[in-house]
Amino acid sequence: MDTKKTIGSETWIDPDEIPPLTAEFFEKGEWRMGETVIRRGRPPTGLAKEQVSLRLAPDLVTKLRALGPGWQGKAAEALRQLVEPT
Repeated sequence: MDTKKTIGSETWIDPDEIPPLTAEFFEKGEWRMGETVIRRGRPPTGLAKEQVSLRLAPDLVTKLRALGPGWQGKAAEALRQLVEPT
C-alpha cells in the first residue's frame, strides 16, 4: 500500500509510517524557522566559563545588580582588570 499521496503540489505522508524521533535525530537535526537555520543556545567556543561560588557583601551585590543586564560580565571585567595590570 502506498502511504504517499499528492494533494495539489504537496506530498502527504501517512503519519503512522514516519520513523520514531530519537535523541540522535534531535542532536543531528537542523532546526529551521522558515528558511532560516536556528540553533538553541550558543555554539560551543572551547572557552567555557567556570562556575564558582563567591560571597560578597549585600550592598556590593545590590550595586552590581543596579548596573542592569550584563552586570555579571561587568563584574568579571572589573576583576580581570584587578588581576591583569595594564
